[in-house]
Amino acid sequence: MNPSPVEAEFRGLDRDALAAVAFRFGAAAFPGLFVALIGPLGAGKTTFVQSFAVGADVPPSQPVGSPTFVLVHEYAGRIDVIHCDAYRLRSAAEYLDLALDEPQSTGAAVLVEWADRFAELLPPERLELRFSVAGADFRDVTIRAHGKREVALVNALTSGS
Repeated sequence: MNPSPVEAEFRGLDRDALAAVAFRFGAAAFPGLFVALIGPLGAGKTTFVQSFAVGADVPPSQPVGSPTFVLVHEYAGRIDVIHCDAYRLRSAAEYLDLALDEPQSTGAAVLVEWADRFAELLPPERLELRFSVAGADFRDVTIRAHGKREVALVNALTSGS
């Protein structure tokens, strides 16, 4: 049985602070982790993925960029990082065609920007990160963990924060 979802909030993060949070999550990520990234344009979703990938030991020779036009990028690290942008997808069928459950089941961490567009298709065990703009240079992030490993991850990374 899965525990109740857990929430954590990070408020007033500048770019460096957001990168530090993302790095910690990437360093602690486990195989099969699914991360739904939700928020408006320019709220920090891609910035989060870039630092998450560094934390997951994706080498600098694999620069992380926005997959807006190619939809999915894959990066090899301690665990593979799959980065998807669902913004341009028009239907649930197009989302399902990406088969994001396959890399997740083989041990990759899957991070999906604009995941809320297909909320009904997201795995039950996941992290949901909601980004909001808190000023020209600051972001707020609310993290909601669904699932036993996800709750443990958030609790471990936010205890004492």
